[in-house]
Amino acid sequence: MSIKKAESAGFCFGVNRAITIVGDFIRDGEKVCTLGPIIHNMEVVRELKEQGCRPVESIGEVQPDEILVIRSHGVPRSVIDEIEEKKLRWRDATCPFVKKIHRIVAEADPETELVLVAGNAQHPEVQGIIGNCKAECYTFNNEGELDNLLTNILKENNKLVKVVAQTTFDTKEWKKSVKKLKKLCTNSKIFDTICNATSVRQSEADCIAAQSDFMVVIGDRHSSNTAKLFDICKRRCENTVLIETAGELDLHQVRCAKRIGVTAGASTPAKIIKEVLDTMSEEMKSGETNFEESFEEMLEESLKNLNTNERVMGTVLSIAPNEVQVDVGRKQTGFIPVSELSNDPNAKPEDIVKVGDEIELLIMKTNDQEGTIMLSKRRVDAQKGWEELQEKVDSQEILTSKVTEAVKGGVIVIYNGVRVFIPASQATASRDEKLEDLVGQEVNFRLIEVSQRGRYKRAIGSIRSVLKEQRAAQREEFWKNCEIGKRYTGVVKSLTSYGAFVDLGGVFGMIHISELSWTHIKHPSEVVNVGDTVEVYVKDINEETKKISLGFKNADDNPWAILKRDYPEGTVCKATIVGLTDFGAFANIIPGIDGLIHISQIANRRIDKPSDVLSVGETVDVKITLIDFDKKRVSLSMRALLPEDEQQAPKAEEAVEE
Repeated sequence: MSIKKAESAGFCFGVNRAITIVGDFIRDGEKVCTLGPIIHNMEVVRELKEQGCRPVESIGEVQPDEILVIRSHGVPRSVIDEIEEKKLRWRDATCPFVKKIHRIVAEADPETELVLVAGNAQHPEVQGIIGNCKAECYTFNNEGELDNLLTNILKENNKLVKVVAQTTFDTKEWKKSVKKLKKLCTNSKIFDTICNATSVRQSEADCIAAQSDFMVVIGDRHSSNTAKLFDICKRRCENTVLIETAGELDLHQVRCAKRIGVTAGASTPAKIIKEVLDTMSEEMKSGETNFEESFEEMLEESLKNLNTNERVMGTVLSIAPNEVQVDVGRKQTGFIPVSELSNDPNAKPEDIVKVGDEIELLIMKTNDQEGTIMLSKRRVDAQKGWEELQEKVDSQEILTSKVTEAVKGGVIVIYNGVRVFIPASQATASRDEKLEDLVGQEVNFRLIEVSQRGRYKRAIGSIRSVLKEQRAAQREEFWKNCEIGKRYTGVVKSLTSYGAFVDLGGVFGMIHISELSWTHIKHPSEVVNVGDTVEVYVKDINEETKKISLGFKNADDNPWAILKRDYPEGTVCKATIVGLTDFGAFANIIPGIDGLIHISQIANRRIDKPSDVLSVGETVDVKITLIDFDKKRVSLSMRALLPEDEQQAPKAEEAVEE
């Protein structure tokens, strides 16, 4: 008999965010109410109510001293307007993925567009989406309903059709609907707004159900995503049940099953999932013989007789670079090799323990001839931390610790004394980032697997999954406040021949090469490099493609502004010859501005060509005689600076020649 639990089971990002917001208010001593249940799980709602958070059905029920939290499903725009009109204190806990759909439908033009929503019209999330849409809006729950809608819509108008999906919509049904849309409706614009966590959850449930003879779906019966999980599993495994708590389990079915699969909806807390798993595990154990347990007990007793694998308390006597001496209350001398102090290879003994510290240790080896006992602190720490890790993988809690080393294929993080391996594919936001750069950094991660086979244990984590959620939240915040002209601090992530791409915090914008410098440059690397922190401003936003054009040049550095301020017409200055033509010479006055010295203004005598008098790179004195700011042209003269007597001399010569 075996139990397979879906790794994706339990709280999704949006639900966890909503619960955290309410929990933070409660801990701060605030009075909190939510518009409807914060999530579709009555167990959680009851717990929050006991802590002081009450659900209300309307805005009118909110008390003046309460903070109103908008639940993760979101609400129509009219509700937000009413809240702001009444000047209530409120916090929006709408899932960022739902907010994205609100923005898409809100931008639909009532004159030229209509909106289709794939989802249950009675679900709060879908009602909130419809309530943010000013254009005609229709819903469909499957391919058949879409077929009927399109027949009527295509007959009545030629409007552009925008299509979005409820975040928890059935992914298989969505694919069929999209295929139908592309075939029948050529003037449609389709937005795949199904939450990625939903896709993963449904795909994993489908796979596990196909391999199980008993499938358990845990979640509230009012939850849309839980109901869809049940439908998906039922198609694969006839013996599928939906339960809300462990008390609803049919233990007879558990005993009869050989392969049990377990998944849970996005609103199902980790502790309920754990209770169900524990109940099934206990039932499985009760049906087994005691032979295996007796053997384990005998083995454990034999190990104790050998004085190994036994935990003892020790007092630190002295600390050396290679070992720590401890008193464990026996005649033998106890010592902890430095390798057994901590899982962190870079940690120093004096940073881990102090003389006089009492610590729990594991006996590794007893040498009666030498009178020594080799002990381990790190193994005790690891054993203690292991149980906690198993709980954290179920809760998908975000953990924080330091990366201690980069190894083949990934990095190592030490959490509660346990080495957690983070594969390279899960360590960074993008593949071009170096793993070595993470060493020594504090990182946020979550556990994606904790397993044990005999004495072999392994814990695998993911930094990327946390980064993706953080970046999604950053993108949500960015698009909420972004506007043309707003300034940002960003990091240059990549360079191309035509510009530089800048990370603004979850969103990328591009500085075109023409925007990098007032002077002509051949490549962006002449001004910026990958990794540089830059100050930019938003020049333009393409709402449809979500592309952002950034400005970088400082108006104060505009060479034409400098010329107007410091070099008015009549100014005499130095200029460097940068080019020669048949009709004159071009000279650089200041960086970014060249002026023309016409051939007639080079000397006070007739010359055949400018190169007879001037050469590239030569510095000469010139007078600015004319500036055309509209056409960006500057006229210069060397002749105007020649003394009057020198100007007359050539005329006399010319007279003699004549």
